[in-house]
Amino acid sequence: MNIVVCLKQTPDSETKIVLDDNGHIDGGNITFTMNPYDEHALEEALRIKEKQGGRVIVVSVLPPRPNTLFITQALAMGADQAVAVCDPLLENADQFRVAEAAAALLKQIDYDLILCGKEAIDDGLAQFPAFLAEFLDIPQVNVVTKLEISGDEITATREIDGGTEVIAASLPVLVAAQRGLNEVRYPPLSRIMRAKRIKIKLVSLADLGCVDKDLQPLVEPVGIELPPPRQSGVRLQGELDEVVEQLVQGIKKYI
Repeated sequence: MNIVVCLKQTPDSETKIVLDDNGHIDGGNITFTMNPYDEHALEEALRIKEKQGGRVIVVSVLPPRPNTLFITQALAMGADQAVAVCDPLLENADQFRVAEAAAALLKQIDYDLILCGKEAIDDGLAQFPAFLAEFLDIPQVNVVTKLEISGDEITATREIDGGTEVIAASLPVLVAAQRGLNEVRYPPLSRIMRAKRIKIKLVSLADLGCVDKDLQPLVEPVGIELPPPRQSGVRLQGELDEVVEQLVQGIKKYI
């Protein structure tokens, strides 16, 4: 079985976001890592490979001057091959254009199953899986917490409001992973060092025959603002009845 896993790099959740003078995110001090939902997708692919055999190919769509450490991490975890689309024309691409580029790449790869995260933690749009499946004209199952494969059929359990839903589909199919699908492994340093020697294949839009396509984003952000700083708390002091009175008076200000 050939399994493709789509990966995205996202800012580490502990990174402090800073805006530059133009209101854009200053990427100079941001630590990037693999999107956590994509980690679960990759882990599931590796488990399927270990159980049923096959190959795991990780793919990504990268901006110019990419940081590929997250792809190296995927190779260290056990992926067999890494291919990425890297082109200056994709620097400001939205989810639609990213999915379009990924689909062009995947049409050149023999795959049975595609796995990806249900969303990216940096934008939370959750559009990529549906866009990609539509471009490839294959079914997709989103927010999956359990996946079983028998022959050329999958059975996926997904979260819905108030419960779960079980869906059956035929391969090829795209499955978008939710947290809880599995417990992600983390490779030892020795495997990471070996993975750094594995070549990541980079292809351009020209290589994929996409140079004549309209690559203008369909959605553009109009501005980014940081949340206002939290106001400092007020410490109430005194005897119990005095503290209660201070609390009551403080609440009255907002009624």
